[in-house]
Amino acid sequence: MIGQTQTPAANHVTSRTDAPRPVLALGGLANALPPHVWFCVSAVFHYLGPAFAVLLFDQVGVLGMAWLRIATAALIFAPLTRPWRVFARADRAQRLLLLAFGACLAVMNCSFYLALDRLPISLVAAIEFVSTIGVALVGLRSPRNFAALAVAVIGTLLLIDVKWSSDPAGLFWAFLNGALFVGYIVIGHRIAQTGIGIAGLGAGMAVAFFIVLPIGFREALPAFSSPQLLVAAIGVGVCSSVIPYICDQLAMARLPRASFALMLSLLPLTATLIGVIVLRQVPSVTDCIGIALVIAGVAFHKPALE
Repeated sequence: MIGQTQTPAANHVTSRTDAPRPVLALGGLANALPPHVWFCVSAVFHYLGPAFAVLLFDQVGVLGMAWLRIATAALIFAPLTRPWRVFARADRAQRLLLLAFGACLAVMNCSFYLALDRLPISLVAAIEFVSTIGVALVGLRSPRNFAALAVAVIGTLLLIDVKWSSDPAGLFWAFLNGALFVGYIVIGHRIAQTGIGIAGLGAGMAVAFFIVLPIGFREALPAFSSPQLLVAAIGVGVCSSVIPYICDQLAMARLPRASFALMLSLLPLTATLIGVIVLRQVPSVTDCIGIALVIAGVAFHKPALE
């Protein structure tokens, strides 16, 4: 299963002697902390940045905000990971993997923001989690883990408090984002386990930038005439695509894919809490019960032995 196999160091695109010093430093720090710590940091920032992005939609547009988010991440990763060298040293299979990863990041971020423009952030997060169920089931073997997943799914379904006909466009973007989120997990794990890791993330983000370059640039133009707006957009990019994606890679490198996918049931919880704090989207009693069940499912979950 992907996530439980390791590729020999000789096949790594970026060896420890070739990697930039910031990447090596992150690798050392990654081993010093449990992978669950990195996941928890990612879970917070995964929705903190987008919640702030929603507040900027009126000024730079939805796709403009997605463009600024990806552009910020690509510019930050470029000097740290040197994506041109990653592509130069990669073999054909690895290059295809990086191209697929970049395309997934680009379309996923755009569809995510288009969904957030129409639906509550807790609902979008719940749909993201539902889409990961198939991934989690691939590696779950014990009755305890099946029970944990069932409880978490029930909690997530309670959070989906919406009439399916109320906003079909919003739901379309939310489910597309959820499907691409599964692709992000699967491809991200392959990159993490081949040893490319954060260097591969930087290369994928560079690909994503070239894909969205003609899509959201026009909407993003107002940010370049307002220093305060530009700084806010850069902050969203750091919180949305730099911090959580780095933490995801550090967690994926040491967690089985199925365990990582099941832990994603925390995302509806963090999304709901951030929705309350930042966007004033107060959950109902049913939502609170759903959140409690999600927490119970994650707490009951036991990762498979590696």
